[in-house]
Parts: sequence; C-alpha cells; structure tokens
Amino acid sequence: MTCNVGGTERGIRIVIGIALIAAGALAGLPEAGMYVAYVVGAVALVTGAIGYCPAWTLLGINTCPAKPAGKP
Repeated sequence: MTCNVGGTERGIRIVIGIALIAAGALAGLPEAGMYVAYVVGAVALVTGAIGYCPAWTLLGINTCPAKPAGKP
C-alpha cells in the first residue's frame, strides 16, 4: 500500500474519526445512528492513521505530496 492520504487530510480524518466515535458513545443517538457513527468514525480514524484509503485508489485520488525525483 502506498500513501494516498496527505498530511493535512490525515489529521482531519483522525479528528473526524475521534469525534464520530465520541458522538456515537455520548450523543444519545438511536441505536442505528450510534452504529453508523462508530463504523464511519473507525474507518476515518484507521485511514487517517495508516495514510491509505482504498476508496481514493478506486477514484484515482492522491493527496500525498509527490516525492522528489531520485529520492526513495
């Protein structure tokens, strides 16, 4: 897996993931809404943490900065 989620986007995904998981736990949502918040929050948190999003690969999106030529 190569990086396709850039630094700023990673931070945003992590914050959104934590916020959604907290909202699912604390906001008094109906049961279905609580599970949706958990799942979407977990996906955002994991994709932000690892820097790879399968959906971005399918859509051809890459927000990682390009590496300079000649650098591994």
